[in-house]
Parts: sequence; C-alpha cells; structure tokens
Amino acid sequence: MSEAVLPAPRSFKSLRWLALIGFIALLAAFWALSRYFGVAAKLGDHLPSALLSFALLLGPYWAFGFGLAEWLQPRLTSSAAKLFAPALLILPYLISTLPRGEFRWTICCGLLGVVLAVMLILSQARSLTPGWQDWLALAILGTAVEFHFFDNAWPVAGLTGMPKLLLVDLGLYAYLVVRPIGGIGFDFAPRSSDVRIGLREFLYFTPIALALGFAMNFLHLHSTLGHPLQFGAGWLFTLFFVAMPEELFFRGLLLNMLERRIGTRPALWATALLFGLAHFNKRAAFFNWRYVILAGIAGIFYGRAWLGRRRLLASSITHATVDTVWSIWLR
Repeated sequence: MSEAVLPAPRSFKSLRWLALIGFIALLAAFWALSRYFGVAAKLGDHLPSALLSFALLLGPYWAFGFGLAEWLQPRLTSSAAKLFAPALLILPYLISTLPRGEFRWTICCGLLGVVLAVMLILSQARSLTPGWQDWLALAILGTAVEFHFFDNAWPVAGLTGMPKLLLVDLGLYAYLVVRPIGGIGFDFAPRSSDVRIGLREFLYFTPIALALGFAMNFLHLHSTLGHPLQFGAGWLFTLFFVAMPEELFFRGLLLNMLERRIGTRPALWATALLFGLAHFNKRAAFFNWRYVILAGIAGIFYGRAWLGRRRLLASSITHATVDTVWSIWLR
C-alpha cells in the first residue's frame, strides 16, 4: 500500500511563475465556462465583481498548492496577525454581494464566525499530537459544508460552490500556516507517481463498483459515448472543486491525524466509513444507503492512493476519475 515518500515540494519562490501562469489560465478557463453555461449572462453588469470575488477565493487555494504556506510563515510574525489574517476571506463575499444588493448580515457574520472560531480553537492547541481542538475545528468545517449552511451566500446558479472554496482556503491556512501538522500532501505541481497511483487505484476500484453498483440498481449504463471535451472539462472541474477539497478534508487532514492516534489501517477504514456516511443525503434522499456503501468502499481506494506517497493529487486523480466516469456514463 505504501511506497517511499518523495522529497518535499519545491518552494513557492521557485514555482511562482508556474503558479501565476496556471492561475491566469484557470481564470480564463472558468470565465469561458461561465459564458458557455450561461452564468455570465445571469450576472450581467456584475460579471467583473463576480470574477474578482472568484479570483480572490481561487488564489489562495491555488497558491497553497505551490508552497505559499512556507512563504507566509516567516512574514506573519505576530500571533494576532497570524490568527486574524483569514478574516480577509470575507472580502470576496462583500465584493460579490454588495454591488448586486444581495448582502446579508446573517451570512456575513456566520462566515466570519466560522473563520474566527476555527482560528481561536486551533490557537489553544499546544501539543503536536492531534487533540480535541483539531476534532472540533474539523467538525465545524465539515458540518458547514455537509449541511450547506452557506450555499445562499452567492445566490446565483453556478456560484453556489464559492462558500466551499472559502472554507477550503480556511482549512489550508489553518493546517499549513497556523497549525502545520505536516504530511498533508497538498501540492499542485504534478508528478508521474500521482498519475500512476491515482489511475491504479481507480482500476482496482472499478470492478467492485460495477458489480455492486449494478447489483444494487445504483448504476445505469448510458447509451451515449460522450464527447472527449465533455470528459476533459468535467474531469478538471471535478478535480479542482470536488475531489481535491474532499481529499484534503478526509485524507490530508482526517486520515492523517487519525493515523497518528490509532494506526494506519484502522484510520483508513474509519475515514472511509465517515466518507461514505457523508454521502447519506445525496440525490434528494433522506438516507441514500446505496450511495453510502459505494462511497465508503471508494474511500478505501482514495485512502490507499493518498497513503501511496502521501500526496493529495494522487487520491484526487482517483476520485475525479471515478466521479467523472460515473456522471457521464453510469449516473
């Protein structure tokens, strides 16, 4: 299951130009997608403010994948600055909603409350060993995403994932800058091993998923072949906005910390179980037990992919490939 751990990622300074070029390309791609899917038309004259809001949330997420945390740590010298800097994550909400007259104090205070609560809770952690502060912080982040507390913060179809991106930024800052636990493996500079391990675990999971999925009447084969561009665009979107955020939470943080408490194998199974249960209310069901079972089994293979080299890009490749194949041909 486990292979030799690769050297640490290169510094933000050495990768900054690659990060900048990639960021500009991502913004251009998502601007094009917003036009293709009609989101730009719904925004009208407020498209620039919406794009700026999106860029301010995507920026930290992307830059942390190229070593931003190592660049920030020596520059945030005061404890107060380190703890309260993520309050700036509220700015994208203000930039997006104030021009449209959609600002709501309850949402703004709720988002700010989550940010400050996570920071203050983790500031109480004194031991390198994961403790109650970590479990509480993860519970706050996970609950906010799972139960869609802030989905109406950006009340435009196509932008409902923005609060999730904000919470991902918060989680990255919390565990890469404020309480760096190490071993998360959040890195956007790809390696050949990421692809090899990611696709290997996808191939291992596929026959199990097909056999169980069809037996439980969860999977249904589509007659369409699908367009390569459809698969590519869907895969990239899923990788960045579904797979990587979920892998960060369940593997980079939860499995990482549980492993230090109860060992690798029990942590792998426990995390897979929690990952499965996190899908209980999907597809408009009160308790979608079929989804829970298949997601739980998938979580084992996603965990194996992460454990291979302790890199989230590997498990995210497995995750994104599973989700994209399912959504196009088997959903």
